[in-house]
Amino acid sequence: MIATRKRVSLLIATAALGTALAVPATASAVTPQAADTGVSAQAYSCTIKNVNGHKEAGYYSGNTVVPSKTSVTKAGIEAQCILKVMNYPTGTVDGIFGSNSQKAMKQFQTAVNNHYGRKVLDVDGMPGPKSWPYLRMYW
Repeated sequence: MIATRKRVSLLIATAALGTALAVPATASAVTPQAADTGVSAQAYSCTIKNVNGHKEAGYYSGNTVVPSKTSVTKAGIEAQCILKVMNYPTGTVDGIFGSNSQKAMKQFQTAVNNHYGRKVLDVDGMPGPKSWPYLRMYW
């Protein structure tokens, strides 16, 4: 009976220890990514300002970074904010440039091409070096 209790206690302790080790490993896999981008998954607010004649939401001020489809980035938040303010439905502004954001970006890229009456932007659903300047323009 005592030997059985010791085995059960050992099994419980081993299971608890295994769980404790698994949780930090999962958490640490997420932490570096958030640290690299300086942002974490949440809903962000959007206030667009005119900065030197172009739109900025205050999260990313460049024109070259392509947002990630799978992780939170400042460029993703910026692009989602600008699209949202222009009434392109991105869904939640969370910094992850997922399917809703890509659909909104395709609508925007198509609108730019229609505005100029020719292909100006590739309609790929992602803001990149060619699309950012048009996102930031005041029309």
